[in-house]
Amino acid sequence: MTVQPAFDPEWYRKAVFYEVMVRSFKDSNGDGFGDFRGLIEKLDYLQWLGIDAVWLPPFFPSPLLDGGYDVADYTGINPLYGSMSDFDEFLEGAHSRGMRVVIDLVINHTSSAHDWFQQSRSDPAGPFGDFYVWSDTNDKFDNVRIIFTDTETSNWAWDDVRQQFYWHRFFSHQPDLNFENPGVHEAVFDIARFWLAKGVDGFRLDAIPYLYVSEGNSGESEPETHAFIQALRAMIDREFPGRMLVAEANQQPREVLEYLGTVETPECNMAFNFPVMPYIFYALKSADVTGLAATLNDLPAVPDGSAWGVFLRNHDELTLEMVNDSEREQMYDWYAPEPRMKVNVGIRRRLAPLLDGRRDKLELANALLLSLPGSPFLYYGDEIGMGDNIWLDDRDASRTPMQWSAGEAGGFSQGSIDSLYLPVVSSPEYSSDVVNVESQMTNPSSILNWTRDMLSLRKSLFALQTGTYRGLTTGSSSVLAFVREPEGPGNPIVCAFNFSESPITVSIPGVAPANSVLDDVRLVNSGIEVNEDGLLEVELPPMSWHWLRVS
Repeated sequence: MTVQPAFDPEWYRKAVFYEVMVRSFKDSNGDGFGDFRGLIEKLDYLQWLGIDAVWLPPFFPSPLLDGGYDVADYTGINPLYGSMSDFDEFLEGAHSRGMRVVIDLVINHTSSAHDWFQQSRSDPAGPFGDFYVWSDTNDKFDNVRIIFTDTETSNWAWDDVRQQFYWHRFFSHQPDLNFENPGVHEAVFDIARFWLAKGVDGFRLDAIPYLYVSEGNSGESEPETHAFIQALRAMIDREFPGRMLVAEANQQPREVLEYLGTVETPECNMAFNFPVMPYIFYALKSADVTGLAATLNDLPAVPDGSAWGVFLRNHDELTLEMVNDSEREQMYDWYAPEPRMKVNVGIRRRLAPLLDGRRDKLELANALLLSLPGSPFLYYGDEIGMGDNIWLDDRDASRTPMQWSAGEAGGFSQGSIDSLYLPVVSSPEYSSDVVNVESQMTNPSSILNWTRDMLSLRKSLFALQTGTYRGLTTGSSSVLAFVREPEGPGNPIVCAFNFSESPITVSIPGVAPANSVLDDVRLVNSGIEVNEDGLLEVELPPMSWHWLRVS
């Protein structure tokens, strides 16, 4: 077990997370795959950037038919990424720099290559015979929707060995575990204990709503699923205090809230806020913040000690499941004019191309992300404005090698170009010759240095870390404004964002008493006074924003 960072049971509420796929970050041995030794080399970069916690998607042994989410061994390291000792050294290196490490716990399903499944199919009466959901027919659970609509026509697949159908909510090579079996519970607990004993600081619970399925129900968020999470949380709090769980539940906020549980029966410490994300992109194209403001204003209060996880992009598609049909079609028109840009019910593109590479939109979107209630999750490469490659299969479009420097391999690998697990982005505006860490670190005005400065500024503003959220009236459908009030010491911060291509002046009531003075935290001598009528008059250039501190 590594030395843990200073004990703080609510560290995740103040943290900035950084998602990095091991195979995508840095190749240390020239075989074309990123690895843990390469990640170790770049820990100083992450510390310099201002990252508090690193989130690693699966790095376990896997056929890699789904980016590693098809797990073949939960307590091993994929040899492509190194050894267990390499992982231990990475964990120690992160902790010694004050950064925590969160890993994926993929427990809804395994790979069909997992030994549990191989034994289940070959020996139905054996100890693993009931580890998966088997049926003689494929007409059970017909109320349950298909998630991967592009590739799957049924949630059942036929197994020639066992001569039965098995249940899968995702790809057919990912059979679902049978959580009706207490042995599955114990196996999952043992996996969690293994990594927590090593020193990891928490888990992202992948696809957590789908653990249980029953006849006549949707197979999502069934009561037994919540009971299992409560038991998992209780074990972790009892045996490994200070560690955390974050729920990936792509549902409406009030449904997601259930995954946080209550103070008396806690479940996850955090949950991703999926609905807010697509409305940010809707506002960036429509210049209309109505849907975004309504979604934020309707967010339910989270239990004490809990937090939302907020993000712009990650390793999956930009999901559009949380918007209505007309909004979805409009967003497809805006953001996915080429059919290959779509996947499932979403869009497989990175942040910078989605925003047409425009610096003002990148700054506006990221400033909003760092202002929202909850802890921000950044996706590797977005801090330098990396591009994507829509001609790659499935969601690999936005999982290309990190661009560290100029050159064909982008400083990712010393191996041959043909050996790379995916090609480096080569489009003219996003190639590694144009977009890379090395050139941006030496440029004070780069998006990389801007991001670093913003993360540092946010750390100094307690209201933006754990403060409450209150929406403000602006009188303009293009301007979003709200105030974040700190829990304890510190000043309230008024945040205002103009999503329009035109300058707008708004008068905002209810910010502070008449004659109060607010100052822009990024500028010197920038006082703005609340007038005698109690209105704060704010001038906002096109695609601009303010963080205003109430004195």
